[in-house]
Amino acid sequence: MHLCESQSFTKTASSMHISPSALSRQIQKLEEEIEQTLFLRDNRSVELTPAAKTLLPVASKIIGEWQNYNAHLQGHEEELKGEIRLFCSVTASYSHLPELLSEFRVRHPYIEFKLSTGDPAQAIDKLQADEADVAISAMPEQLPAKIEFETISEIPLSIIAPTGMSNFALELQKEQPNWSKIPFIVPESGTARDRANTWFKAMKIKPNIYAQVSGHEAIVSMVALGCGVGIAPDVVINGSPVKDKIERLKVASVKPFKLGVCCKRAQLDNPLVKALWDVAKETYIKS
Repeated sequence: MHLCESQSFTKTASSMHISPSALSRQIQKLEEEIEQTLFLRDNRSVELTPAAKTLLPVASKIIGEWQNYNAHLQGHEEELKGEIRLFCSVTASYSHLPELLSEFRVRHPYIEFKLSTGDPAQAIDKLQADEADVAISAMPEQLPAKIEFETISEIPLSIIAPTGMSNFALELQKEQPNWSKIPFIVPESGTARDRANTWFKAMKIKPNIYAQVSGHEAIVSMVALGCGVGIAPDVVINGSPVKDKIERLKVASVKPFKLGVCCKRAQLDNPLVKALWDVAKETYIKS
């Protein structure tokens, strides 16, 4: 499972505290047992075969059931041990994660976290591909049937513009700007992009898209540089180091989205994930 994610024999061997040659022998033994090639490798890269991609969720389920069995033998939730793979955006890692993890660490000091950050639009896909156990994500317009979602916050969005000089500053100062002359920087995909598209439709704007960006933090930075007008979550704007170089425009509001903790519904049978889920519900209900 680790090798599927790292795609590096050196990194996985180091993390598993074995030599690369020992790891290679283990993989070869597994490939011989299932009579399938799992990895295509050369001196520079490791690529998963279709067989590996099929085996990965099976392996994940086996690990979860093994952890469940151990927890049953221990009989004490406080003694849960293991690792949870958690995915969220950079902003969520400091805006929402600390409150959740501080309480969780008190209750379950032996559970470790492997945190990955990236574009929040990828969160649900990460869960479905078994690349993460739990994610902090915006609720999509259509939540997949196998995904469980617990709301922890409502996130407003704002239309932002640079405070400094730009080639569209004069247009923005007009009572009724010609929005087609103003470049927009929008999320590449995900719930925030859906909200942006809804706003464009409500404003009857055919947007002049300057850039489609993966990650909200980059949108704020590009706006601050004068590249265009952007649409970004307030929590990202407020935490940005360049927030003094942007301003919120007084225009029609953008519909907020719900932020939540999510996982595959089947993962709630995993005692580690269930423990985190219970703490999340308690933490944010109290908040």
